[in-house]
Amino acid sequence: MHPVIVDIYAAAHHSGIRPGTLRQRLRRGTLTHHGYDTAGRALVDLRELPPGQPTTPLDPTPNLL
Repeated sequence: MHPVIVDIYAAAHHSGIRPGTLRQRLRRGTLTHHGYDTAGRALVDLRELPPGQPTTPLDPTPNLL
């Protein structure tokens, strides 16, 4: 299978794992590093991450129903 290379923010959104946690995994070698994009963001293979609940932007207004 071909790798699905994305930056860590897209990987975080897809997997529900925080970007900082993904950076730690890159440093520890438990996640394969595939270089950097033009903005300097680390690139990872999406297939190495478990599918999770995609993260959504936090709404600053509380739901007071």
